[in-house]
Amino acid sequence: MTHIADLRKSYELAELNEDASHADPLKQFEQWLNEAITAEVPEPNAMTLATVGSNLRPSTRVVLIKGFDERGIVWYTNFESQKGRELAGNPYAALQFHWVELERVVRIEGLVEKVSDDESDAYYRSRPLDSRIGAWASPQSQVISGRGVLLANAARYGAQFLLNPPRPPHWGGYRLKPDNWQFWQGRKSRLHDRLRYRLQPLKNGQDPLWIRERLAP
Repeated sequence: MTHIADLRKSYELAELNEDASHADPLKQFEQWLNEAITAEVPEPNAMTLATVGSNLRPSTRVVLIKGFDERGIVWYTNFESQKGRELAGNPYAALQFHWVELERVVRIEGLVEKVSDDESDAYYRSRPLDSRIGAWASPQSQVISGRGVLLANAARYGAQFLLNPPRPPHWGGYRLKPDNWQFWQGRKSRLHDRLRYRLQPLKNGQDPLWIRERLAP
């Protein structure tokens, strides 16, 4: 029997230093995401989303990034789910990408807001039909008596909407607006590379400035 305390891995694939990294964390993220896609790592667009409820207990789940630009990181979900309810009460959240094969982690923190209805509508229309029906069929995070409830709901909404279901009013996109990024590259002897970018607001109408600094691993 293998004891989990004895599991070891030496990280030696790459390095991350200040001179070779981008000054803009969004560009650094874009580079690493593209490299993860090119390397064909499993689910390169999967990210862990952490929220905190009114009881101050954190919760996590895996969601899929569906867009990013200078405004932030976008994903789509049910607004009435646990994460939706928690974001309604506390709009701050954290995201984490873990590309195991590349020995890399990206952590992102910031304020979350809903995307516009037009953005949610456009993405919803781009989804496969069964996924669009699924957004109606699943009362996400609610207790149900069995899988038959989902199948019955899917059949009912499929018959109702046929090939053109509208976007459910309880379903759409969120955007996390980063104010803190961390990029972690595994290194030998557990002396990992860890760069943080924190947003420093400026006065007199100037654009905010990203401060890049190295953290001890």
